[in-house]
Amino acid sequence: MEQSPERRKERERPGLDPEGLLGTVNLMEHCCESSAANPLRSAKSAPCAHSLILKSSEDGESIGANPFSQRLAMILMFKGCTFTLNTVDMKRAPDVLKALAPGTQPPFLIYNNEVKTDVNKIEEFLEENLTPTRYPSMTPKCKESNTAGNDVFQKFSGYIKNQCPAHEDNLQKSLLRSLLKLDLFLQNPLPIELTCDPKMTVSKRKYLDGDNLTLPDCNLMPKLHIINIVCKHYRNFEIPRDLKGISRYLQNAEELKAFKYTCPNPQEIILFYRDVVKKMP
Repeated sequence: MEQSPERRKERERPGLDPEGLLGTVNLMEHCCESSAANPLRSAKSAPCAHSLILKSSEDGESIGANPFSQRLAMILMFKGCTFTLNTVDMKRAPDVLKALAPGTQPPFLIYNNEVKTDVNKIEEFLEENLTPTRYPSMTPKCKESNTAGNDVFQKFSGYIKNQCPAHEDNLQKSLLRSLLKLDLFLQNPLPIELTCDPKMTVSKRKYLDGDNLTLPDCNLMPKLHIINIVCKHYRNFEIPRDLKGISRYLQNAEELKAFKYTCPNPQEIILFYRDVVKKMP
């Protein structure tokens, strides 16, 4: 893959990547799903001020299984911002990481040679700086959208790390309760939907906050995807299909290019969690 001039300059900076251990992935050729006011801007047609550094997969090149990495990549891609995505092979590149951001782990963002390492602050920075009319706003209008499903991943972690058979049923039920709460939110119409159709009883929206992708979606979609793959493989459990709100939500995620093209390979997710999931005695 031909490297952008900015990418070549990064490699020329002393100490950044002297052995070429950072891989480069060009996602921008795939999509820009924002409005017509935000046409696809490839690395060849515009300067690239943003460089996103992510952990690589087992092969050392592809995107690794990290929901926070995918979250940031989805935001940049959906906004239609030209950016360079670099993957770091954690087995081979400790010196590179020390040079970029001492004491931190990917993902992090390099913007005009300034390294940003906190995921939440990176999200805020992107939303504050990539603004309309050139870039779409991704701030939700409904405040409840910000917290919908915010405990699901925590319940998932407790479930897959459990080693006590006696606790298995209760932990699975705890995860299901969180999923049910999310499902109810997705099925209940938002106020803006009821304004358009006061008789609506079941929501038809694509995402958490309506038919436009927002920041909470970029946080939740990767996590739900991981939950389904990991639980199915290691616990013979998956998100019930009769949770129609979540099923609709995941189907819309699969049709979203910003999600599809930033999604790690399912096998990579399984491999990543092999040391996280605790086997029953």
